[in-house]
Amino acid sequence: MEVVILCGGKGTRLSEETLTRPKPMVEIGGMPILWHIMKTYSSFGYKKFVLALGYKASFIKEYFYNLRISGSDFTLKMTPDHEPVFYNSMPESDWEITFVDTGEETLKGARVKRLEKYIKSENFLLTYGDGVSDVDIDKLVDFHLASGKIATVTAVHPPSRFGELELDGTSVTNFEEKPQMATGYINGGYFVFNKSIMNYLTEDEDCDLEFGALQKISQEGELQAFMHNDFWQCMDNVRERDYLDNLVKNNKAPWIKKNSNNV
Repeated sequence: MEVVILCGGKGTRLSEETLTRPKPMVEIGGMPILWHIMKTYSSFGYKKFVLALGYKASFIKEYFYNLRISGSDFTLKMTPDHEPVFYNSMPESDWEITFVDTGEETLKGARVKRLEKYIKSENFLLTYGDGVSDVDIDKLVDFHLASGKIATVTAVHPPSRFGELELDGTSVTNFEEKPQMATGYINGGYFVFNKSIMNYLTEDEDCDLEFGALQKISQEGELQAFMHNDFWQCMDNVRERDYLDNLVKNNKAPWIKKNSNNV
């Protein structure tokens, strides 16, 4: 089952980073958030990726093309026909990544449609290139397959914009900087789609995913919600980047801790 990751947006709300790189390549804990997302899927055995590229597509292509060299020890004889000899196997060595330039101004629905020929399985996974979660991918897939529906979206609690104080009278018993809200759900990405979703999409640049195909599918009763009540966080601005970066650097990143036994 392929994992499609939408990597084409410009990330204008993070412009101090995205002037020089695409948003999925903004680093948290020293590695691009895209790499963290791929690690999550990889930990569940999903290692075949299709990246829908757009803004600064060459940056993502070059990063992964060079990753084996930058992450390995090797010997290189400086003759024209000599191939490098690598000495260590990278954790990512069993990843298969297809890079598809889907256009710089293309909306998400058209990006997905333009990937159709690269998706061979009956069902495929899809997410955005700017959000991390400790969602159980195996349970998500099982839920989708059991439903028999066209599409499944992971429903998450949005994080609070402000810190939360737990009080006993005037005594603060707990201070949490950015907690998940306990009520209400939003679209957290981490979709599973039957390939028949392509029938609801076109390659026209203005074809949207959420406010087009998914609206229509939901009206037909073909969209299911997989409830995820634990960690989820997108990276839309500098504050959120710094929050995720600090979680990684302080060994408190839930998406890494939960899946680290398999990566």
